[in-house]
Amino acid sequence: MPSEPEKGSQPEKSAWIESEDVNVRIAVVAVTMSFSPCPPDALAGNSIQQQRDRWERKRNVVARELVLTEQHYCQQLALVTTWEDLERLKPGVGTTINKYFVEILKAKGTLRQDIRESIFSSIKAIHSVNQSLLVHLENGYFGRGFDQFCPQLHHYNVFVDNIYNARKVLVVQLKKNKAFRRFKKLQESRPEFNSQKLEDLLHLPIERIEQYKRFLQVMAANTSPDDPEFQQLSRAVAAVELLHQRIQKNTRRHENHLQLCRVQKLLKGRKTKVLAAERWYIREGWLKVVPSKGADVKPKLFFLFSDMLLQTKRCSSLHPTSSDKFIGQHAYPLNQCAVEKVFGHTKSKGGLLSLTFPRAKLLLMSSNQEDLNDWYQSLCSAIRKLEPKPTSGHERVEPMQEPFSSDAENHNSLINSSSSNANGKRNMASTETGELSQRHAAEWEGSAPKRMKQAVSEQSTESSSSSCVIL
Repeated sequence: MPSEPEKGSQPEKSAWIESEDVNVRIAVVAVTMSFSPCPPDALAGNSIQQQRDRWERKRNVVARELVLTEQHYCQQLALVTTWEDLERLKPGVGTTINKYFVEILKAKGTLRQDIRESIFSSIKAIHSVNQSLLVHLENGYFGRGFDQFCPQLHHYNVFVDNIYNARKVLVVQLKKNKAFRRFKKLQESRPEFNSQKLEDLLHLPIERIEQYKRFLQVMAANTSPDDPEFQQLSRAVAAVELLHQRIQKNTRRHENHLQLCRVQKLLKGRKTKVLAAERWYIREGWLKVVPSKGADVKPKLFFLFSDMLLQTKRCSSLHPTSSDKFIGQHAYPLNQCAVEKVFGHTKSKGGLLSLTFPRAKLLLMSSNQEDLNDWYQSLCSAIRKLEPKPTSGHERVEPMQEPFSSDAENHNSLINSSSSNANGKRNMASTETGELSQRHAAEWEGSAPKRMKQAVSEQSTESSSSSCVIL
């Protein structure tokens, strides 16, 4: 018989169980659990409300940060654009009216109007638009504020399209205009600038668009679809995203232009033209050219662009002015190129690439397997983008692209001059090739800008089957 529980215990909540094999008493406590009397629908309602509360808290945090950063942003824009009261901008500094760049430069006549517009662009209009936005944000009207702000984003479009030109003009003026150089240094020494340079302030609108994108995405994600501001914030997210993509596109184009300019400066003379519309730099590197006959393998520096492969060699080290430059030898258009690996399919050391053109063939060798694979992938990608896309049935049309660089024109002119000397200016191209070139020229003329149409119409009667330009 189990022993009775001690005095003061609760028999209804515990029981004593005696083991038959081992004289061990185990106390098992039966704890009664109390369940909420609320129905499941009420629990689901509480969970939804808790989620909405979390959204609201996160939205409030982001909204507060948006207002504070917008106030600081407008203050920094004021350093560049308008006359402000320092007591309102920086309490405790003083009440002297000091300002700064645009208005003072206009009043003093330090810079001509066209130069001022090139440097500062639409920053005054941006400042005005953002001041209106700030009023709405400070009053808590985020959706309404951005709904009125987004139609004014064309001022930002003008600014971001001009930002790289503005930097260039500013650098030129700082070199040539002594009065402007002194004025800029004086203004930047003021305590209101907090050691910031004019170049930093001019980049603020670009940085602010990136911040708007992040703020609006978080606010829209934490706003209920039933809220009237949800649609307004969603439209603002889409508008700011388009502007952000525009900025990224301009950045890529600017970086590509710098690369083309760098390669052009590496080349000796002006015969080889690298700068061309819609040409993109891809990569460069040293590869060894395997000759068709028993000559020595020679290393060459190759530059790969979106429409051609440029082969160069180093100038003589004894050259007095161009010892660090390169001479363009051949420009191979990629529109009719086929590339394949001869060796290098395995993990062996290095390999060969075979590039086949209608009238030329290249064997390129590299002892670096990874570098060879990178060249192969880059060449295949560039050629693939130039391939014509098939249409309905068996018809194929050429891609709408601008003609290649003027290297092709130089080559055609060389062919024409030699042909005129030897054959009395007779056209040696076949009828089929002539018809093909005319068809290419007609397609290019439909897509090329006006400045290229004249050159295309002249090329339409020439042979376009050549795959290599000898520079």
